[in-house]
Amino acid sequence: MAAPSPTPTDDRTAPDDQRSSRTGVLMLCAAAAVILVVSLTGGGTDPASDSSRPPLPPQITASASPDAAGPSAPRAGQPAGQAAGKRLPRSRPVRLLIPKISVDAPFTDLAVGPTGQLDPPPAADTNLVGWHAKGASPGEAGTAIIAGHVDTKTSAAVFVNLSALDKGDVFYVRRADGRKARFRVDDVESFAKDDFPDRRVYGDTPQAQVRLITCAGAYDRVAKDYTENLVVFAHLD
Repeated sequence: MAAPSPTPTDDRTAPDDQRSSRTGVLMLCAAAAVILVVSLTGGGTDPASDSSRPPLPPQITASASPDAAGPSAPRAGQPAGQAAGKRLPRSRPVRLLIPKISVDAPFTDLAVGPTGQLDPPPAADTNLVGWHAKGASPGEAGTAIIAGHVDTKTSAAVFVNLSALDKGDVFYVRRADGRKARFRVDDVESFAKDDFPDRRVYGDTPQAQVRLITCAGAYDRVAKDYTENLVVFAHLD
């Protein structure tokens, strides 16, 4: 069971451009004791894997909080002449709804741990997503990060079918303020973990954008990790 979610703040974090792409990769795999194909068929476990701790996701460092003028004002560092588009006030996400792949999952807060990396969602709950609680909230100006596992030791997890999304598909985030924010997919891409485009995925934006992230590719039984990350790029519609 996830720890109670703290009240979100207006603090922001940003990717550390000085880190290598490998340390910046969002490794949000479960402590996978099965390869993906086994998870999908409900098969057994991988006897070669005895990992009980999920790998940690990317290096994240703190940045300045947003301007006091509120969500309608340009954010610090906004590129000149770049349109902000739709945006909503800050509000904690409550539930993620992706009709195309039958996702209806609650959120838990993800925080930066003592190693300086963002902790992944608890692996024990297969129907749970996490958001970077000190980053942008979904619908707020900026890049909101939503992460979920692709599988666990015993079964497929919430983002097992995330790769089925296509450009133009929509999904929704129910928020604590009662709004149901609608997002439209711009792109779906997989990246090798040793060649991950940190800046493109985590970079701040003046628009309200979301990244849905999970593991992908082959399961490396030696490293006990997947070889790729799947990223869904989307914007507030």
